Amino acid sequence: MSDQYQSREERRKKLQSKGKPKSKKKSGGLVKKIFLTLVALGIIGILAGVGTFAYLVKDAPVLDPKLLKDPIPSKILDKDDKLITEVGAVNREYVNYKDIPQVVENAILATEDYRFYKHHGIDPIRLGGAVLANIQHGFGSEGASTITQQVVKNSFLTPEKTLKRKVEEAWLSYQLEQQYTKHQIFEMYVNKVYVSENSHGIATAAKIYYGKELKDLTLSEAAQIAGMPQSPNNYNPFDHPDLAEKRRNIVLTLMEQHGFISKQEMEKAKKVSVKSTVLNEKQRIVNEKPFDSFVDAVIDEVKETTDFDVFTDGLTIHTTLDPDAQTYVEDILNKSDIIDYPDDEFQAGVALLDTHTGEIRAIGGGRNQKVKRGFNYAIDTQRQPGSTIKPVLDYAPAIEYLNWGTYEMIEDKPITYSSGKKFGNWDQSYKGAMTIRTALQLSRNSPAVQALQQVGLDKAKDFAVDLGIPLKEIYESYAIGGFKTGVSPLEMAGAYSAFGNNGIYTKPHAIRKIKLRDGTFISTAPEPKVVMKDSTAFMITDMMTSVLEYPGTGTRAKVPGLPMAGKTGTTNYTDEEIQKWGIPSSRSVPDAWFTGYTTNYTASIWTGYKNRSTPINAVGDNQRLAQLLFKNIMAYVSKDIDTPDFTMPNSVQRVRIERGSMPPVLASQYTPGSQIVTEYAVKGHAPNRVSKRYDKLNTPKKLKGKYDKVNQNITLTWDYKTNATFSITVDSTSGQKQYTQSETSLTIPAVPGSKYTFTIVAISGSRTSAPATTSIDIPLPIQEENPGTTPPGNETTPGNGNGNNGTGNGNNGNGNGKGNENNGNGNGGNTGSDQGTGDGTTTPETPIDNRTGEGAVPETPGP
Repeated sequence: MSDQYQSREERRKKLQSKGKPKSKKKSGGLVKKIFLTLVALGIIGILAGVGTFAYLVKDAPVLDPKLLKDPIPSKILDKDDKLITEVGAVNREYVNYKDIPQVVENAILATEDYRFYKHHGIDPIRLGGAVLANIQHGFGSEGASTITQQVVKNSFLTPEKTLKRKVEEAWLSYQLEQQYTKHQIFEMYVNKVYVSENSHGIATAAKIYYGKELKDLTLSEAAQIAGMPQSPNNYNPFDHPDLAEKRRNIVLTLMEQHGFISKQEMEKAKKVSVKSTVLNEKQRIVNEKPFDSFVDAVIDEVKETTDFDVFTDGLTIHTTLDPDAQTYVEDILNKSDIIDYPDDEFQAGVALLDTHTGEIRAIGGGRNQKVKRGFNYAIDTQRQPGSTIKPVLDYAPAIEYLNWGTYEMIEDKPITYSSGKKFGNWDQSYKGAMTIRTALQLSRNSPAVQALQQVGLDKAKDFAVDLGIPLKEIYESYAIGGFKTGVSPLEMAGAYSAFGNNGIYTKPHAIRKIKLRDGTFISTAPEPKVVMKDSTAFMITDMMTSVLEYPGTGTRAKVPGLPMAGKTGTTNYTDEEIQKWGIPSSRSVPDAWFTGYTTNYTASIWTGYKNRSTPINAVGDNQRLAQLLFKNIMAYVSKDIDTPDFTMPNSVQRVRIERGSMPPVLASQYTPGSQIVTEYAVKGHAPNRVSKRYDKLNTPKKLKGKYDKVNQNITLTWDYKTNATFSITVDSTSGQKQYTQSETSLTIPAVPGSKYTFTIVAISGSRTSAPATTSIDIPLPIQEENPGTTPPGNETTPGNGNGNNGTGNGNNGNGNGKGNENNGNGNGGNTGSDQGTGDGTTTPETPIDNRTGEGAVPETPGP
């Protein structure tokens, strides 16, 4: 058994020993397979990468030496595609590498590419360092692109951020490093970069900003210029000295960090004020170019809507400019023979748009602009809009959301903000209830605030934002233009143009399309969008026509015969500002506006001074120059074209409103014409109640006059079923008398032989009835007859009547044998004898009984 056990153990061990080599053989084969797979995948990946790289760079441009040396300027065309100017490499001081001072080179290297002399066009370490620097020192401390890459990008490629462009950039950078020396590449960069002021090159910047040769720049000045290429316009020391100084200090920090300067040198240079070292306005170089103010808008728009560089990318820009209108705007701003400006420092900003398309036709950037690409008062200014905001923020939203009509009544009265603060009109006077049309026409503040309160702040804010007014917050004071951050004339013009375009808003724009160097076109024009109902647009427009047509605030802006709408606006100083700045008069204002439109053009004009602390004094037309500018500009651009009137849409209906009714009611057929106003309502929301104020009362009925010959008086009676007061007019041969009473009868003395005419009118409040009229003749006393004068029997003297009927019409009278020729009266028959049966009448409308003398109204014939 022992042998058997041993044999079994041996057998087991032997089996195990045989299995182990077999197991190792399996494991080694798997590793080998994995390794070979990875190698294969690696080779495939490399081949795929190479293939992808080759595919991405197959269309990359070649290194053209001309493009390396000179940026390609962009052409700017007007609305008719005629060239107006070129923007780009138009001002450059070229400098060779040997003439670049070390301090300038060090500043550029520290900022843009401190490992420039150690890489071959692409620097992975630089890329990682840039990320770290941005984290440590803030965004913008360093860029990831090398100087070589920037030269390539600015020379051959568009700035679009795509993988294809980055691969092409890397490939061309490598090629550039193979074909040119580092010094040559650095020279290209120094002369190629844009430095604002429509200029290129570091040496050019030294001349423009400091009036120096490049070799004469100080450390502080060299650092400031070296920091500009990242954002040339924002770091322009003329326009933004504070931002330029912050950027310069970042450059100085980088120079110290990379060992180019000592810490003491850095701290000393940082203490130098950029504003104090750059040239002042009188010393600056001015490059005259046409239509600078409009070109400013084009440059801004290219930057905002594309990734292209207008100064280097050789674009052909098709703009919206009307050269004729632009020339006129510039002339009227700078030639005093058209407008009498108070002084040379007085400023104005003008934005002129096509009402339908939002295309900018002209820009007036300011008066007496001595510096090229200076502050543009049409685009850059941010001033409080005053009352020009009322249609946008108050009344149009009320029509849009509350369906107000132009007749809506609102009381001009002291009010309280929701915060509890009391608010009143600037003049502390109040005019009581008025329509919103009148409130806008007279520019009353209290009704405007109340309208905003009723609409709600959030809805009003959203409405204004849709019209391009950049509101980040809203308070009740905004109803009258008291913004924290103001608006520009271009933004106001854009908002108003939607009113003139049936509620369709198109963001104001200066560019129609752009042609790239390869011949392809891109469109940058914004899409139009519906921002309000056409009923709102028309009704607010019609309200603003009243501003120009009727006495109020804006009549000076009216062009006779031209259908137009618009609104004035002025702002005020606070009591603290008046005291702080020594404002000479409470009537002085910091801003005066006019914004308006026709069906063809929209214009917004701001006037004032560069600094708010300088007031527009209430002298002559100083505070109305915005209106006069608007009038002249609109008359000029409209002189040779047809300007249709504003058309009422089907969503609006005309309504006849009784003046002063609160709430508004429709005029009735009895409302006097002087008390009727024609207004507009959103269809389906017009008043449905008709005024009864002037309705006619019922006419008094059964009017009778009865003569009492015994007491010699007349009693007048009539019927009337409701309470009223009666005005009774009595006309007789002895004159006219007037009676007023509430009773339905009247007794007056009568004079025999007289005729009386009675007119009765019922009165209740302001209402009256149609008159009721009757007349009565009072007979003379009857004289005694003389017996025997005429024998009994038929009258022998010819008569013209019938004694039996008492209707004699002759001189001898009539009767039954006893006619009296002396007293007979043919027409009346009222002097026949007692035995006669006379049937004579008084006037046709009032029969008289011979015997009783009782008159009757037409409805009751005499006996």
